[in-house]
Amino acid sequence: MSFQAEYQQKRMSPADALRHVRNGDTIVVPAAVGEPPTLLNRLSEIRRELRDVKVAQILPLRKFGYFDPATTEHVRHLSCFFGSPSRPGGKEGWIDYVPAYFSELPTFFRQGLIPTDVVFSMASPMDEHGYFSLSMGVDYTMAAVKKARAVVLEVNPNIPFANGNCHVHISQVSALVESEEPLIEVALPKIGPVQQAIGKYVADMIPDGATLQIGYGGIPDAVVTQLAHKHDLGVHTEMIGDGIMTLIEAGAITNRKKNYFPGKMLATFALGSRKLYQFMHRNPTLEMHPADFTNDPYIAGQNDNLIAINATMQIDLIGQCGSETLGTIPYSGTGGQADFVRAANRSNGGKAFIVVPSTAKNDTISRIVPALSAGTHVTTSKNDINYVVTEHGVAQLRGKSAKQRAEALIAIAHPKFRDELREAARRAKLT
Repeated sequence: MSFQAEYQQKRMSPADALRHVRNGDTIVVPAAVGEPPTLLNRLSEIRRELRDVKVAQILPLRKFGYFDPATTEHVRHLSCFFGSPSRPGGKEGWIDYVPAYFSELPTFFRQGLIPTDVVFSMASPMDEHGYFSLSMGVDYTMAAVKKARAVVLEVNPNIPFANGNCHVHISQVSALVESEEPLIEVALPKIGPVQQAIGKYVADMIPDGATLQIGYGGIPDAVVTQLAHKHDLGVHTEMIGDGIMTLIEAGAITNRKKNYFPGKMLATFALGSRKLYQFMHRNPTLEMHPADFTNDPYIAGQNDNLIAINATMQIDLIGQCGSETLGTIPYSGTGGQADFVRAANRSNGGKAFIVVPSTAKNDTISRIVPALSAGTHVTTSKNDINYVVTEHGVAQLRGKSAKQRAEALIAIAHPKFRDELREAARRAKLT
């Protein structure tokens, strides 16, 4: 049978494709733009006909109908990283959470630590060799494809056919549905004076020829906007977004000086504009790979001068970062922050930056605190922390004593909180 004939045989309506889902199944869905809206809308429509079905995903973007506390006995979301649709359910307890380093999620699915029965994913149109590209969310999805009983793809012409380890053959596919829905686009955030100040401190410490990992959020993007004058930067990251594309257009990113995968950018998921998605299509300088490759600290750390830039919400005086919860209230998830902090620490010449505004809520709350709020999940540990940057300066903590760390962090706290931080440090015997 020809590839096209097999394609036509497996092409069906969303209603027919959903017949591959059984009671008790776990459906694995890629991160962010990789989530297939036609399939998940149909799942939402029939959710009351199902029982004990779970949807496992990192960073959902759309609020589908199954995000519903009244129907969790039918279909329930299982979060590996909260997004805006899943965050309320995480706070209220009707969405469960699986803590994991992003780099290890493929192993969780591969080993059955998280059940994998069905995969739903967006996919590019099939090429002449019978392959689809899962370019928008490779993450853990490739591991799930090999494990699942059924693989159901939503084929959309707006999905780029990217290079890398992100291809699924028609022979691996159980069912196909077609859609032409525009992809979700996320613009670069607005940058204020605090973000600009933090960005400048970090940018001044990034040498020409460095390889970048840019985390998700406004402050990492603020760093990107101040790198256009750099030369021969490279990219080895988890998320590729518009910030990286602007540096390519400015000529700052060439990947020429990379010692690991020279000439190539590596990422595991994409989140940006239509222009970015078009840029990804058959681009020989970009490869999309699973997270156990892009995020593995040993692999990523083989890049010399790896620069990891990630944000946090709270940091204590010994250097523990709470980047995913506010106390016991969930906000995001572990993601790849610790992966890349460790990778940069391994890298020859690498630097790991944790960036954070010194205050929150109109300067009424210090984000540098004596101790993390009770119940806060530690994302980057005191043993992994390297550089911490606020709008008031840079604290280098690696190799420093507990007392030296406290002094350095107080020095970059907002001035209105420094006295009380010094008093708290004194009580904790850190001065």
